Amino acid sequence: MAHDHAHEAHGDLRTAFLLNLSFTLLEVVGGVLTNSVAIVSDALHDLGDSISLGLAWYLQRVSARSSDVRYSYGYRRFSLLGALINAIILIAGSLFVLSEAIPRLTDPQPFEAAGMIVFALFGVGVNGFAAYRLRGSGSANVQVVGLHLLEDVLGWIAVLIVGMVSLFADLPILDPILSILITGYMLVKVVGRLRHSVRVFLQAVPEGVDMGAIEQRLLAIPGVKSTHHTHIWSLDGEHHVFTTHLVVDDAASKEEVMRIRQDSQQAIHDLHVEHFTIAVEYESEECAMRNEA
Repeated sequence: MAHDHAHEAHGDLRTAFLLNLSFTLLEVVGGVLTNSVAIVSDALHDLGDSISLGLAWYLQRVSARSSDVRYSYGYRRFSLLGALINAIILIAGSLFVLSEAIPRLTDPQPFEAAGMIVFALFGVGVNGFAAYRLRGSGSANVQVVGLHLLEDVLGWIAVLIVGMVSLFADLPILDPILSILITGYMLVKVVGRLRHSVRVFLQAVPEGVDMGAIEQRLLAIPGVKSTHHTHIWSLDGEHHVFTTHLVVDDAASKEEVMRIRQDSQQAIHDLHVEHFTIAVEYESEECAMRNEA
């Protein structure tokens, strides 16, 4: 099942990359012909998006590889690397759009409204379809790419609004105003995703996981006297790694130890754990990690 999700994400990213790259080439021409800062800025922004989408596509494909002697946990964190790089590119692109749009607040430029409307309709359709294909993914990499595409959809909706209003009123300042509002909104969103990716990268406890509740589950297992060195962190935001040491009575039999190990695995079955290490120790057994707890 995990392999199927990875394959679907890879195919969706490929589709998004090819659509984005093709449309970017059209935008360059359209932005020049219509003299719209929104289109020109979005064309250059989309060029960066195409590069980051290509990178995300490649890293998502790499992340599906199995473990080997170099990466014993597998390559899932390459997807996380893609999320970090893409978030940084998106922030840089947003700052570029702001640098282009803010000066036009005091010096708005005329543009070709009809041409803007045509390109906006294409933009909403192309980027909207690509964003739709990426919906619902739990991968941090795909989620950040989805923000790229959502920003583009909102940007083209803004261009469409500006173009339609300009057919009836001469308000060129709407172009930079909407660009600034949408870019500011997306900056807030992507910074949030970047913070999430950094947390995963720094091996924080996954969101929604209560370490105290996990400890209580383990201590509730008959025969477990105490626990220590319990950790859970995420490879990519979806697939987690779990370790713990369980202390049992010195008189515990082999059968009891085997049952405790099985019960502890069942206790964490809902945590999306892909790799787990459960060490069972006798009470009189020496363990340096127990002293550190």
